[in-house]
Amino acid sequence: MAWLVRLLLLWGINVLALIVVDWLFDGVHIGRWGSLLLGAFMLMVGNAILKPILTILTLPLVIITFGLFYFALNVLMLAFAEWIAPRFTIDGFWTYVGATIVVWLVNLVVGKLLDRVRG
Repeated sequence: MAWLVRLLLLWGINVLALIVVDWLFDGVHIGRWGSLLLGAFMLMVGNAILKPILTILTLPLVIITFGLFYFALNVLMLAFAEWIAPRFTIDGFWTYVGATIVVWLVNLVVGKLLDRVRG
């Protein structure tokens, strides 16, 4: 049961992150709630399942680039969520980069806040 609560919490944090990204960037367009919820869900699934697999497969590249390729995998997970969710578009390379940084920051800040509440 605790894993279900954790998944719902992660999903909610990703929803919040995508709302912030949609608000901050003119190049990000997320349709109604269905697109937002599906995009956040796919971002969660991508980060939980696809990213670890891709990280292991590309580990030499991650090491050679001193972790920069790992950031590229984060961008790829956001692109995956955009690809799956209808009415969810991100225009331009730098918008992807900025949106990925904002998603990371929102996850970091909310995670720290939840740790403080739990602790």
